[in-house]
Amino acid sequence: MQEDIAKAKVLVESLPYIREFYHKTVVIKYGGHAMVDEELKRSFALDVILMKYIGINPVIVHGGGPQINRFLEKMQVTPSYVQGMRVTDGETMDVVEMVLVGKVNKEIVGLINHCGGKAVGLSGRDSDLVQARKMTVHAKSDKDNRPPELIDLGRVGEVTKVNPEILATLEQKDFIPVIAPVGVGEDGQAFNINADLVAGAIAAELNAEKLVLLTDVEGVKGKDGNLISSISKEDIPGMIDQEVIVGGMIPKVNCCKSAIEKGVGKAHIIDGRQEHAILLEIFTRAGIGTEIVA
Repeated sequence: MQEDIAKAKVLVESLPYIREFYHKTVVIKYGGHAMVDEELKRSFALDVILMKYIGINPVIVHGGGPQINRFLEKMQVTPSYVQGMRVTDGETMDVVEMVLVGKVNKEIVGLINHCGGKAVGLSGRDSDLVQARKMTVHAKSDKDNRPPELIDLGRVGEVTKVNPEILATLEQKDFIPVIAPVGVGEDGQAFNINADLVAGAIAAELNAEKLVLLTDVEGVKGKDGNLISSISKEDIPGMIDQEVIVGGMIPKVNCCKSAIEKGVGKAHIIDGRQEHAILLEIFTRAGIGTEIVA
């Protein structure tokens, strides 16, 4: 009986959050270890199904870097990166699209449907959902004050526009969209886009209540190694200058900052290695990870 009472208390604690997020949109960037471990994959699927059943609209944008690398290795192609971004020539773009759209996306959709949900797989090319242009990247300037060198990353893109019409249609029919981060250019050419950036752009276009980035770390940590539970967007540039936020966390935090500036309620960087991480963030008082707020 005590165990049943404890379960009832958990449900009661979640009631204010269910009410707060009812009919609201939560965009989730799904990546890292949560996409590899079988138990975590099932946990993730159940989390988004539960959200949908209680009236929250989850929209999933997934990554797939390790899966792409494994396929390239079979082709005896060594991945190349510049400033953390994959150099994507025509051959690599074909692999990226094949793996993300044809394999990873379908596996996620299949798992959600198998667990009792209604998911539909998309790429940014479907209905021109994610429109893009070639990303311009410059090398760091040298000491001679010469103009920085332009680096050609191939078919790496940045989002120019999100067309949410197809997402609205799916929401009306109670489907969960699962989106591969492949964009489309003006000439119909495919672009490889960072999944965090796609998730942030979609969250902004949908006026999402939350943007949640699943990672393989607890969140943003201070120089003392302790987790920082909340960060104001105004503090981010200073924290980067002071090297509190470093490395791969910089683009994630900047992605969250940009989304909030464009109207997203809150952004969260959470540890996807934690079972039911999304539910713990949304439906508990303490939450987990680091939240970025206005």
